[in-house]
Amino acid sequence: MPKILLQKRVHRKFQLQRAKFTSFLVLFILGLFVGSISAGTQAVWTGVEKIVAVGDIHGDYDNFVKILKGTQVVDCDLRWAGGATHLVQIGDIMDRGFNAKKIFDLLIRLEQEAKEAGGMLHVLLGNHEELNITGLVFRYPDYLTVNQFKDFLPDGFKKKQEGRLQKMIKDIGDDAQRQALSDKFWNKLISDPWAQREYTTNLYETYGSWILGHNAVIKINDIVFVHGGISEKYSTWKIEKINDLLRQELSDLAQKAVRSEPQESRLSIAYQADGPLWYRELATVPEEDLKEEVDVILSNLGAKVLVIAHTPRVPTRQEMERFGGKVWIVDTGISFAYGGRLSALIINNGIFKVWGEKNEQANPSSNPPHDSPRLGPFIL
Repeated sequence: MPKILLQKRVHRKFQLQRAKFTSFLVLFILGLFVGSISAGTQAVWTGVEKIVAVGDIHGDYDNFVKILKGTQVVDCDLRWAGGATHLVQIGDIMDRGFNAKKIFDLLIRLEQEAKEAGGMLHVLLGNHEELNITGLVFRYPDYLTVNQFKDFLPDGFKKKQEGRLQKMIKDIGDDAQRQALSDKFWNKLISDPWAQREYTTNLYETYGSWILGHNAVIKINDIVFVHGGISEKYSTWKIEKINDLLRQELSDLAQKAVRSEPQESRLSIAYQADGPLWYRELATVPEEDLKEEVDVILSNLGAKVLVIAHTPRVPTRQEMERFGGKVWIVDTGISFAYGGRLSALIINNGIFKVWGEKNEQANPSSNPPHDSPRLGPFIL
């Protein structure tokens, strides 16, 4: 074997071993970090005067910004302006849309600004964060957009793929044909197991500790916030137990995905149909059939109200409020992928009001929140 070829093989082997060691080290450190924060993550607050709750965003940065400005929790420069307000984003930042990474970066900054101003920004886990952090999003090809896929690829890997693509289309003059080939290239890459691992690994290494540092369930005053809902089974658990166990299971699943190991099927809370990220009955079952169970759930939680997302509604008080105000649903299809119906739930000293699309179009400083008009049915 030529000496130069042997040197290249040795060098490549060394690079692969170093990459594996670096990946192992990162996973080890992140695992320690997640374990260290799980038992100490606060999940209950009292004495909060104003709360703004926002449902599923699904990658729509622009519509999310409109809501933040319209509800006056940020100023025109996107700096925290909410004072002591508690802003609750109830999960599903990822998938369907294009700008999940941009939303993450905005929220990371606003978290600190809110804290410094005496307020709080709560970002709850949604089922789409669960799917992405564990790598299972690739089983659902309609969820992950090319833009999101590219945003969470490692820079080096992405540049290499972009270079390959440019070589393929450099001699094509027709813009439509170039775009079609580009779309085909990236959609094919999404199905490639190696590229999928690059995506999952980089997402976990860059945003994993931040994502998993957040709760699935919180309680502010006498109101419980959760993405999907709380079934009667999990209402008997302490909120802290729900958060800690889910965080640990997701951390374990994420690390197995990065190492390409089989996913554990014996889970206590992650991916459970009646678990806090997936449960839908509070939004779908006729009220008469579930009203007694809702009372039991709230009693077990020591709460008066549940605020949930996950199941889209039109942004009217009549659609968002259930069980006489004991359950509120704040997923109204905010993302353009679901119709772009802007909304937020504002709770001021225990008074619930719906901020909707009409408020956004008017001057938010001179118009109090009010019920939005019915804007038509959703197509799921």
